[in-house]
Amino acid sequence: MSIYRQEILLRSKDVDLNRRLRTSRLFELLQEASIRHTEELGMGREMTLDRGLLWMIGMQRAEIARMPEYDERIVLKSWPGKTMHVFFPRYYQIETERGELLLRASMLWTLVGSESRKLIFPEQYGVEINGVVTGEEIAMPGAPARLPCTEEKLFRVPYSYVDLNGHMNNTRYFDLAEDCIPSSREGKALRLIQTEYVSEARLGDEMTVRWGKDGEKYFLIGETKKPVFRLRLEYEA
Repeated sequence: MSIYRQEILLRSKDVDLNRRLRTSRLFELLQEASIRHTEELGMGREMTLDRGLLWMIGMQRAEIARMPEYDERIVLKSWPGKTMHVFFPRYYQIETERGELLLRASMLWTLVGSESRKLIFPEQYGVEINGVVTGEEIAMPGAPARLPCTEEKLFRVPYSYVDLNGHMNNTRYFDLAEDCIPSSREGKALRLIQTEYVSEARLGDEMTVRWGKDGEKYFLIGETKKPVFRLRLEYEA
């Protein structure tokens, strides 16, 4: 059974003003673990990036008991689920050194052609990842439940937000969201995250971001000429 395991000591660059792991940094850590494990499983860049294939994320879900904090040593675990046609499910778990469960997450990954930006069939390129069942998996992510949007702002994708795939990195949508809503900076505990990435935002694209709330539940959507992302954040009431 192939399960990736990594111990991480959280530094100042990893946390926000409340000394909790920054939401965008959380997903960076999860994705970095995905890449390392995929390399260990023999499906590294020579099988994908060097052949014009890009890994992209379609949906994410995280259920949080407690967000890790500054100077805390955590254990990150990750494992692949069973491939579903063109979708590669992956699961994650973060614990304390003593084994206290802090959060669990799931993501749906896909492969697209770097030129066509269209989904590819992995078997045509010999990309194969065997799934694992641990019994610790949470539900796979789905489309975030909508709320009426009452606020709106314009956002232009800056150079610093663009990654090697040539689009706004998915983790930066959390920074954008938390700049719009007050709960995180007020120190409220984040409990649930659901995201759906519908299309790409490129360098310089102007995006209309709209959001609304119901108590401590927030829904955000970003659109250029078409929908780009949908995101739901739920905080402790």
